[in-house]
Amino acid sequence: MGSNLKCINKISREYNLNIIGLSLACVVLSIISYEVNSKAVKIYTYKTASGGMSFSDKEPAGVTFSYYRPDCYACQPDSLVNWWKVKLYFNPFKKTINTAATDYGVDPAYVRAVIHAESHFNPKAISKQGAQGLMQLMPATAKSLGVKDAFVAKQNIQGGVKHLARLLKKYRGDMTLASAAYNAGEGAVRKYGGIPPYKETEVYVERVNILQQRYDRFAHLSK
Repeated sequence: MGSNLKCINKISREYNLNIIGLSLACVVLSIISYEVNSKAVKIYTYKTASGGMSFSDKEPAGVTFSYYRPDCYACQPDSLVNWWKVKLYFNPFKKTINTAATDYGVDPAYVRAVIHAESHFNPKAISKQGAQGLMQLMPATAKSLGVKDAFVAKQNIQGGVKHLARLLKKYRGDMTLASAAYNAGEGAVRKYGGIPPYKETEVYVERVNILQQRYDRFAHLSK
């Protein structure tokens, strides 16, 4: 923890880094360390005028930026969050979620659970793998779903729910397998004949299930 704190203290004001540079590893380690210790640190990422990637702990002015997350909200195996008691979000993007869920025949409680697990309802979230927006769509996946800008909430939700609908159809309505495929990929589910033995995926599936049950229980609040 100490070395990571020194690292982030040194470079947290503003980073002008090559995304593949060793300095990024320091940033990632620092963020993870901060998150594990429940420090509410936000790291912003944006492109400089020269096209390079920059990081800052101050919200950039006059540029398009995203929030950097080392991983999805519900994917940390050692998370101390009580998923049976964590605050639920019924109002953010209510109309868009309900419309997309109806259009594609997906349980809106499940959609909210996935958004909660993936990005904690942060439309500008971006992961270390490059997944973007509320439902953390990878660029290639977003493109295949017709999403032009994954940071636009309506587009992201429409694309993400469309993807969930396809997975649910493929797995005959099994939300457990759909969640596993959403997190680890359909290839991994096929390879292992079910939930892949990845700790991240196992806890993700469990937490999405808990969140879905809770959102469903209070579904009247999101109509």
